[in-house]
Amino acid sequence: MISPLSVAICLVMILLSPLLLGVINKTKAFFGGRQGPPLLQLYFDLGKLLGKTSVYSETTTVVTRIAPFAILFSTLAAALLVPVAFRNAGLSFAGDVILLAYLLGIGRFFMVLAALDTGSAFEGMGASREVLYSALAEPAFFCGLLVLINETSQIGLSSIYARLTTDFWWQNPATLLLLSTSWMIILLVENARIPIDDPNTHLELTMIHEVMILDYSGKDLALIEFAGAVKLAIFSSLLVGLIFGCQAQSLPLQLIIFAAGMLLVSIVIGIIESTIARLRLLHVPKFIVGSGALAIIALILKLAGN
Repeated sequence: MISPLSVAICLVMILLSPLLLGVINKTKAFFGGRQGPPLLQLYFDLGKLLGKTSVYSETTTVVTRIAPFAILFSTLAAALLVPVAFRNAGLSFAGDVILLAYLLGIGRFFMVLAALDTGSAFEGMGASREVLYSALAEPAFFCGLLVLINETSQIGLSSIYARLTTDFWWQNPATLLLLSTSWMIILLVENARIPIDDPNTHLELTMIHEVMILDYSGKDLALIEFAGAVKLAIFSSLLVGLIFGCQAQSLPLQLIIFAAGMLLVSIVIGIIESTIARLRLLHVPKFIVGSGALAIIALILKLAGN
């Protein structure tokens, strides 16, 4: 089912998604005693990149050229399946959560494929780490969904979020704490944030996401950077809808609460990146598996409560 109003709200979220990275950078600058870049810095960067021509290595094939478009369009399609501002998603149907995972997986597949297409050993290492970490994070995400499906008896993402109430979380605070913590870790993993990855590093041996896009420039890099901002908005929206579960009927109130929730998530990410050091690569898989363990415990608690 397609909802025109929800599609419009989703498009607004997509257009404003670069602001989330601006808030994160401002928060990190505050903890560092600096002024930091403007909130609109990513818009400036995207505009500058769009005015430049992409440069390709002689080693690359057509895969490198189509990958940015595949990454962007798959991410935009995934955004349409996510409930925004406590309303139904722009496009919703039973089992749409499976399509959401596949669309995000398509974007990741093309990014990894393009990294391998360059023939660079460094980008190949980043691609292998990306595949490993995503394979560990996806079970945790789906296990968390099983908790929500068990609670709401729905298999559509919009239907699940529509039935989440604050009463349920008041009655099951431990489940909410475990599930929200697990999905927060998944958000950090999927968006290559500290302590999993450092988006500002330039050390090829330790990079994950950034090393895979080293060969991109100009318009192609702009598409990938914008897709990354939209992906951050997708996971932030899922987390905000999970924690707040707003049942307010007034659209303005829903938008205000949702915007405040997205702002809070961005600030929390900034605080995490300002107060926690990046994990050693050997410890990252253990950290991600821990998010799956939290989701499994939440599922056990929910089943035991029934």
